[in-house]
Amino acid sequence: MDAETGTGTGPEPVTGRIWTVPNLLSFARLLGVPVFLWLVLAGHDWWALGVLVFAGLSDWLDGKLARALNQTSRLGTVLDPAADRLYIFATLVGLTAREVIPLWLVLVLVGREAAITPIVPIMRRLGYAGTLPVHFIGKAGTMCLLYAFPLLLVGDHHGWWATAARVGGWAFAIWGVGLYWWAAVLYWAQTVQLARAARAETGANPDGPAPDGPAPDGPARNGSVPDGSARNGSVQGGPGRGDPPAAAPLPAPERGAAGDQKGAETPR
Repeated sequence: MDAETGTGTGPEPVTGRIWTVPNLLSFARLLGVPVFLWLVLAGHDWWALGVLVFAGLSDWLDGKLARALNQTSRLGTVLDPAADRLYIFATLVGLTAREVIPLWLVLVLVGREAAITPIVPIMRRLGYAGTLPVHFIGKAGTMCLLYAFPLLLVGDHHGWWATAARVGGWAFAIWGVGLYWWAAVLYWAQTVQLARAARAETGANPDGPAPDGPAPDGPARNGSVPDGSARNGSVQGGPGRGDPPAAAPLPAPERGAAGDQKGAETPR
C-alpha cells in the first residue's frame, strides 16, 4: 500500500488495521507463491505466467485502493515487499532447477539481500523501529526482475517469439540486478549518515535528551513517514541524502504520541 499522499495535502495516516481490501489482495498474492512454484517445476508455464499476471495486477491495485479508500496500514507495509521477495525467490528456485537461469545470477541476487540485512539491527540500535523507506531505485530494480523472469520462462520454449522473449528477459535481468545493487548502496549511504547524526546528537547533548529537530545531514527522528510511494509496502521512498548526488532526501521514521516509533518498511 502506498503511504504517500495521494492529493498533495500531506501524508496519509498509517493505521494498525488488518482486514482491509488492500491487505486481502496482498494475502492472496502470498498464497499464490507456492502455487506458482509448483506450476513452474511441473512445466505448466502458461498457468504459471497467469499467476504472475495476477500477482502483478494485484500489486498495482492494492496501492491504488489503499489511497482511494484511505486504508494504508502498517501490516500492508510489510506484506507487499514480502510478497515481491517471495515471488522472486520462488522464480529463482524454479528457473534454476530447470536450468533456465545460471547459478551466478542467483548468487548475485542473494548476495544483495545479504548485503542489506545488517541495516535492520543498525537502524533499531539508532532508535528506529524498522529500516529506511523503500527507494524508487530499489522498486525499479524489483520491477525489472519481475519482468525479466516471466520473459526468461517464455524464452525456454522454441520459436522466434521465444528468442525475442529471451533477449528481452536478459535485458531486464541485467538492468534489474544493477538497480538492485545501486539501491543497496543508497540504503547504506543513508544508514551511515543517520549513524553519524546520532553520534553528533550524543556529543552535543551528553547529559540530556536528543533535540526534537532534524539531525545534521540526516532526517529527523520525530518526522512523519510518507513511506515513499508505499502500497502495502511496495513503496517508492525517497533516496538517501547527499551521496550519491542523484539521491533526494529520505523521509524519516515517525515516533508515535506515546513515544513508540512506527518503522518504515524493509528496503528492496
